[in-house]
Order: sequence, then structure tokens, then C-alpha cells
Amino acid sequence: METCSLTQSSRQGRIYLEDHLLLFVLSGIYTINLGKQQITVKKNQMVLIKKGVVIEYNKIGDLDYNNTLDYWMFFLKDDLLKHFAKMINIKPGEYKQLVTINVQPMNERLLKYLESIKSYFNENESIDNNLIKLKLLELLYDLAAIDNNFIQQLLQFKPPSSTNITKVLEENIMNPVSLKDLAYLSGRSLSSFKRDFYAIYQVPPAQWIRERKITKAKELLASTSLSITDICFMTGFENLAHFSRIFKKITGSSPTFYRKKTNYEL
Repeated sequence: METCSLTQSSRQGRIYLEDHLLLFVLSGIYTINLGKQQITVKKNQMVLIKKGVVIEYNKIGDLDYNNTLDYWMFFLKDDLLKHFAKMINIKPGEYKQLVTINVQPMNERLLKYLESIKSYFNENESIDNNLIKLKLLELLYDLAAIDNNFIQQLLQFKPPSSTNITKVLEENIMNPVSLKDLAYLSGRSLSSFKRDFYAIYQVPPAQWIRERKITKAKELLASTSLSITDICFMTGFENLAHFSRIFKKITGSSPTFYRKKTNYEL
């Protein structure tokens, strides 16, 4: 189900986008780091980012309004975009020129749209999926009417072509991505990814990835003063307990004891 959310929190972090992200900022500043590119979205601005990437974000509230951070996030699935393209009679491959990620201003039409759907998400009862789909299609029509480049960017959001598994792993091994995510990034189904991976490495992908992450963790424990918690997240684990359990299972000792054995002076 495509969803949208409203929040007033302020923090930073990192997430993997499983669906295409459409972000609207009504107050505050939302900064996204996408590889070497930094994208800053300010009050009454929006941006569209395709799925299958890891983003780092930093959210800052508006000092003039009690540090309020007010933004909406819409997650758009491929099926919705295909349906929209069919409705507006756009054929695959019609737009071939690559459109880059651009922050765009919101006009009065979009601001009123966001205001119109706010009540849906303040209700206690669940929202009908068909209504959500209709409202998202309405949003896409509004965006298309504002900027033709937006349509081009949307229609470029298709699964990547088959690519080198080793390259995908090297670029994403330390990110909190699943096997399904890696399969998508390599342009394969999950079953094809597992089969092709085994043909290359002769071990199941989950096992290889865990061992590679722990090898990197051992290097960091032995050569840096980073905290064990920092090393846990740097190597793509989502919580410390899971990291410690896997580390001990593979190495035979806890991260703390391993660091002591390496004689690294904190």
C-alpha cells in the first residue's frame, strides 16, 4: 500500500528506499545525502528520489516556529506509476533523455492538495486502499501539470538492467540492505540473484555477506577507537544485540573481548 506521513520530529539517520520517495517540506529543512550528492529541501519545496538507494538524512526544525519540522513523505510503488503512465497514454521509452534529481517549489495547488488530505490521516479508522490510490493518482496529475520534467523522471523509474553482482555488493555491502534489495539493484529476481551469486562465490549470499561484514568489523575493532555501537551500524547491522550475536558466532568471542585481544588502546 502506498502511504504518506506527517511528522514534527527532528533527527538524523539512514534508510534504504524500498519504494520511490516523493518528499514535501512545509516547514524546516530536510537534507538528503545520496552518495556524493547533497539535496536540501526547504519550506514549500519538494523532491522525487527513485527507489533502490540508501539515503542519509538530517532533519532540522524551523527556529521561527518552535523548531517545528513539518513534512510529508509519499512512497510510490512501480505498479502505481505504470498505471499512471497508461492513463496519460505515455509509451515505454518515449522519454529517453535522463532527468536529474531537482528540488522543485510547491505551488498553491499542491499546498491545497496536502491540506485536503490531512483529515484522512487524523481519523482513527483505517483508510480504504482504493481511496489512497485515487488520491495518489490525483497528486501525480497535479505534479505532471506543473512540470513536464516530472513525468520524464517518473517514467525513468524502472528496475535496473542486469549488472555485475560483485559491483553491486562492493557498493552496498556495508548498508542495511536485504537480499531482495541486492537482487533488485543487480536487475535480477531473488531466485536468480541467489543462483548467480552461488555460481560466483560457492556459498549462499546471506552467509557470505555476514562473514564480510564481520571481517570489516574486526578490522575496525583492531585499528580504530570507534565505539562498538558505531562499528555495528557502520557495518550494516541494525541493532547491537544482533551484531554481537553474529560476531561471537563467527569469531568465537564478543566484540569487546576481541578488541581486548587485539590490544587496541582506547
